[in-house]
Amino acid sequence: MTYLTEPLNSLHKKRNFTCGKKLLDDYFQTQAKQDVKRKLSACFVLADEDNNVKGYYTLSSTSVNRELLPENINRKLPLSYHNLPATLLGRLAVGNIYKGQKLGELLLVDALKRSYETSLNSIGSMAVIVDPIDENAIKFYKKYGFVLLAGSGKMFIPMETISELFK
Repeated sequence: MTYLTEPLNSLHKKRNFTCGKKLLDDYFQTQAKQDVKRKLSACFVLADEDNNVKGYYTLSSTSVNRELLPENINRKLPLSYHNLPATLLGRLAVGNIYKGQKLGELLLVDALKRSYETSLNSIGSMAVIVDPIDENAIKFYKKYGFVLLAGSGKMFIPMETISELFK
């Protein structure tokens, strides 16, 4: 399994990273390493040869209430599950100086691949969930097949859909 990203480590230059969204910048610069250490999330970075971070994303486990899922997905799932296992793509950001280079798409594909392969080999997960930060993020995720979860503000894409990308 090869990925474009690598786990965040002490060599990565976090302080220089800025994507223009304060919430995402602050998280990466001050909290990401602590969250990794506490096993709250895994953080993966795309860096250049000098360890300057071009972009990053985080993954963690989550669950989704089956009542939020569209009926066509819900009816395929066992009734005994009220909350279904999923992977949370918690944050995804590209540095300002790298915008326009399609790195957001590359990071998303990398995160989906990592999530899908983990769901096959290690930890059950029926979907990837995102919590878009704004309208631009919603448009971005919609373009790649994510759909809104009714009344939650979150979006998801089933592993079944993701599997088609990596066959």
